[in-house]
Amino acid sequence: MRKKAIEKKKAVLAANETFIPTMRELARAYQAFTDYSAKHLRTLGLTTCQFDVIATLGNTDGMNMTDIASKTLVTKGTLTGIIDRLEKKGFVTREVPPDNRRSFIIVLTPEGKATFDTVFPAHIAHLKERFDHLSTEELEQTRQGLEALRRLF
Repeated sequence: MRKKAIEKKKAVLAANETFIPTMRELARAYQAFTDYSAKHLRTLGLTTCQFDVIATLGNTDGMNMTDIASKTLVTKGTLTGIIDRLEKKGFVTREVPPDNRRSFIIVLTPEGKATFDTVFPAHIAHLKERFDHLSTEELEQTRQGLEALRRLF
């Protein structure tokens, strides 16, 4: 009986931790942002992950899979499937570099570059409509707060 009472007390204390409302708001803000972003990207014919890869490859001469994975929000395990689908759409191609025939780089095709040139600014403008509701100071405070949270983990 004593053990149950102690566990219940710990649960009550945990539920009252001061960081919990911040954690919940962070999760809600992330969900709201991703929903808003994904909905717009679907109207442009892309998934969030496909956009992330195209945006990462835009204005580059291509990247290997490891570099793409490190610069995107896409896990390595998911990346191959995303690249396969982008390749089927004609947006990327796999090229073997002459100096390392054991690997390949992912390169935007001319259609992929045209998609980047159209979709990237359109999506940034769509997101800007929301971020424009914040002052420069509020944006900087938010950025600093998020950076501080990220550093904790």
